[in-house]
Amino acid sequence: MFTHVMIGSNDLDRSKAFYDATFTALAGTPGKIDDRGRLVYIHNGSRLMVTTPIDGKPATAANGGTIGIVASRPDQVQAWHDAGADNGGTSIESPPSLRPNGSFVAYLRDPDGNKLTAGTLPN
Repeated sequence: MFTHVMIGSNDLDRSKAFYDATFTALAGTPGKIDDRGRLVYIHNGSRLMVTTPIDGKPATAANGGTIGIVASRPDQVQAWHDAGADNGGTSIESPPSLRPNGSFVAYLRDPDGNKLTAGTLPN
């Protein structure tokens, strides 16, 4: 359904440190800067792109928005959460945990305040 998700950042170097750590924890690879200066992550056919806003105004997090990232196993979710918290992210909501639908999930805000979740697929 989607070709990519694009989020804004006020500091691409800080975002790169955060997202490199979290995606590496999920067996992904570090991001690359494209020709337009955007940070790009590609994993299992999906793309996350991080950019400074093209209108020159500060990046702000979406109110009510959450970006969900799939993980293969609960230990990857925990590693993602720990890597993010150690690299400028903020742990939010409940600690990484098993949900009633059988998925194991964790939540973080990235250094710019974007809300993220990583989790295994429900049973």
